[in-house]
Order: sequence, then structure tokens, then C-alpha cells
Amino acid sequence: MSIDSDEGKEKVFTVPLSKIMKELSLKTVYLPCDPDQVLISSMDVNRPGLELNGFFDYFDRSRILIMGNAETAFLKGFTPEERQVSLNTLLSKKSPAVIVARNIEPMPELLEAAKIYEVPIFSTPDATSALVAALVSYMSVELAPRITRHGVLVEVYGEGILLVGDSGIGKSETAIELIKRGHRLVADDAVEIRRVSAKSLVGSSPPNIRHFIELRGIGIINARRIFGMGAVKMSQEIDIVINMEPWDSGKTYDRMGLENDYTEILGIRVPVLTIPVKPGRNLAVIIEVAAMNNRQKKMGFNAAQELLTSLGMDVSMLREQEKKLDLDL
Repeated sequence: MSIDSDEGKEKVFTVPLSKIMKELSLKTVYLPCDPDQVLISSMDVNRPGLELNGFFDYFDRSRILIMGNAETAFLKGFTPEERQVSLNTLLSKKSPAVIVARNIEPMPELLEAAKIYEVPIFSTPDATSALVAALVSYMSVELAPRITRHGVLVEVYGEGILLVGDSGIGKSETAIELIKRGHRLVADDAVEIRRVSAKSLVGSSPPNIRHFIELRGIGIINARRIFGMGAVKMSQEIDIVINMEPWDSGKTYDRMGLENDYTEILGIRVPVLTIPVKPGRNLAVIIEVAAMNNRQKKMGFNAAQELLTSLGMDVSMLREQEKKLDLDL
């Protein structure tokens, strides 16, 4: 879910509390409201330490509170009156929820404060560190910056390949051929791209068009129902972009592989290959080779450099050329 902020600002994405409850299998201790209406907008969490002693200068109330052995042991050192004051002050900040780890029995003072300020309380058998890691990992994906772009995303030999190009160039037809050859479809026509880390982009399909492909002359087909569950995938990291364009006899295409074209998607560099399209070229096979070659490059092997070395040329004198392509992504 996304919320449009003021004009010119980024969208603020949120996750309903109900999805977090389901994802982490949380046990409900106290739930005063509809979890679908509680929206979480922060991918970080709070483990209250200084806050239990009344220091709230840098406290972010949009984060979920996590309480484990350390917090519980610290609170046990308080008198019941001090404990009640501390927890009342903490929960008065209206955090979206409190999760108690390791199946620890929530203190009566915590439950009383939760009822006063209507803060949901949950418990889980998971260790505190494992809970924090799982929650942050899940929220970083759900709240990641994202865009939706026209294209087709397929997984070929484990590589995520985003096919882009003008409408009618043959992206969907190429995807069908790849599926027939044992590869998997992630998204057709509209690809939702998320920046899940400083170096990773993950693509998926909008839920309402997932597994559907449009083929001109045939219409809409469901790839999962025709080819089976093994032919589709829910999401895939994007490793390379392949730009399909009509063959231009006047244009010089890269024939050595020493040119490193790239594009930027959400601020992350992604390698780009430009594949000219004309009758007689088997695009599915070319894309399979491109996927395997990209894996080899990531493992440190470059076929063009090996060829030049075998011809007696000094590869160290050659500099690979980098060029940014504006693909409107």
C-alpha cells in the first residue's frame, strides 16, 4: 500500500499490521483494533533501553517495539510503581505494536499500559535477534522504493533478465519461447521494481495481472495454467537489462563484448545489452547465451579478453568502455 505525500515528495509506502502478524506467525496477546487499519511505515524497529529510563529525544514512534530478555530483566529491577510509570510513558508514544520475544509472559504493567493507550501486544517463541532480523528483512522488501515499468521479466539459468523495447517488438513472444525451453516467467507487460538494498533490485508482477501474457493474434493466456507451476516465479532479482530494438543496418553493434553499457534504475546501475531484432534471429537462444555469459563475467571470466590474450595482445592496455543508456526506466 502506498500513500501519496505532498506534491514533489516521494510516496510513503506502508504495510498493514495484519500482514506482519501472518508473516511472522505472531500470537495475539492484546488487540484493541482492526490490524488491517494499523499501517506501519518504518522498516526499522525499537528495542527500548534508554527509553525505559525516560530518554525519548531520538525515539521514533513509527517503529514497532521489540522486548526480549534484556528489557524484561531491566524492568524487573524496578519497583511495581516505577515499572508502571516507565511502561505508561513508553506506550503513551503510541507505537504501532509491541512484540515480546522468547514466549516471555508480558508483565501485568505492560498489559495495563497497552489497554490504556490501545497498543497491540503480540508474543513469539523466536529469539529476539532472530525476530529483529526477520522483521527488518521483511519490512525492507515491503517498504522498498519502487517503480512500475513496461517490460517482461524472466528468470534464465538463475539470472533475472528484464526485456525492454518498443511495444510490438516481440518481448512476450520471446518470453513464451523461453518458458517452453524450461525457464520461468516473473512478469509480463508491467514489472514492479523494488530497490531492496543499496545494490539489489527485485522485480515482480502486480497481483492483478500475475502469470498472464498477452500474445498478439491469440490474446491473453495464463502461463501458470498452460505450462504449470514450474514455468512461473513470484519475484526475481534483476541482473541484466536486454534492450530489444529493430535491426538498423547503419548502426554499429558491439561485436567484441568490451563495451559495458548500463542504465540506472532507482539509483542502481544495471548492465544493458542491446539485441537487434530481425527475422531469422533466434532471440530465445541469444538471451540464454547472454544469461550464461553474464554469470561468467560475474565469476571473473571474460571471453573477449581471453580471445585477445590468445592472439598475443596486451589486454591490460585495453580499457573497457562504459556508457550509460537512457532507457526511461
